[in-house]
Amino acid sequence: MIHRRLFVCATAGAVGGAASGLHGLAWAHHGWSSFDQDRPLFLEGRAQGVKWRNPHVEFTLELSSPLRLPADLAQRSLPAQSAQVDGRALLAKASLPNRRDPRWEIELAPLSRLEQWKVPPMSNGASVAVLGFGFAGEKGEPLLRAEYLFLDGKTYGLRSAPV
Repeated sequence: MIHRRLFVCATAGAVGGAASGLHGLAWAHHGWSSFDQDRPLFLEGRAQGVKWRNPHVEFTLELSSPLRLPADLAQRSLPAQSAQVDGRALLAKASLPNRRDPRWEIELAPLSRLEQWKVPPMSNGASVAVLGFGFAGEKGEPLLRAEYLFLDGKTYGLRSAPV
């Protein structure tokens, strides 16, 4: 799995004021600010390397070929969440990624939230689709932070708890 939490610190001060002048490496959990929340992406394929654990459920998605937007995507039923998420607008704005990577790393919500939604544990080879956000400008690694998960004919909201 791609190590996507590795960030290179720009100055010695960023690593606690080290006087050596060497750049340090730091593992950091990323927040939402790295992701382009104005451009929801739709991906579909088969799950591989599923890691059903905290802090986030993760897997590699081997994309279907050809990748396409489902004709009914904007009309799909969405579950109510406790967070204010305009799912209708996200579905209407959904696009395919510009980059042509055959595999994307997918990050779902924390395991506790998936349990609240009663998402069944996914196995390798499962057919799955996700709507979410990639890095701004699709720069860096092919990583998608999922907002909605489409699995076994059901849709799960991942921003917050179900209502």
